[in-house]
Amino acid sequence: MEETIGFFEIIWSIFWLFLMVAWFWVMIGVVTDVFRSRDLNGFAKAAWVAFVMLIPWLGVLAYLLLRGDKMEAHRAETVTNIENAQRDYIRSIAQVSAADELEKLGALKDKGVISEEEFNAQKAKVLAQ
Repeated sequence: MEETIGFFEIIWSIFWLFLMVAWFWVMIGVVTDVFRSRDLNGFAKAAWVAFVMLIPWLGVLAYLLLRGDKMEAHRAETVTNIENAQRDYIRSIAQVSAADELEKLGALKDKGVISEEEFNAQKAKVLAQ
C-alpha cells in the first residue's frame, strides 16, 4: 500500500527546514563576530568558539546576551571600512589631472564653446584644486 505525504506534513517539513537554516545563519553570525572582535584575545576567541560548538544553544544564547550589543558595532565598523575603501578606490581611479582639465578647457575655448572669461574662471577652479 502506498503512503502519501499530506499537506500538513509538507508544511511541517518546510517549517523545520526554515528553523534549521535560521539556526545555521545565527551560528555563522556568532562565529564570524567572534573572529571579527578585536577586543578578544586568541584564548577568548577559542573559548567562545568551543562553547558555541560544544553546547550550541547555550553558547549562542550566552554570546547574544553578553556580547550582542557589540555584534552590531562590529558589523557597522566593517561596513564603514568597506565603504571608505571603495570610496578611496573610486577616487583614485576617477581622478583626472589638472593638465587634462586645462587641455579640455583650452579645446573648448578654441572651438568657441566658452568665452575667455569662462575659461579663466574654470582655469582658476582647476588650479585651486
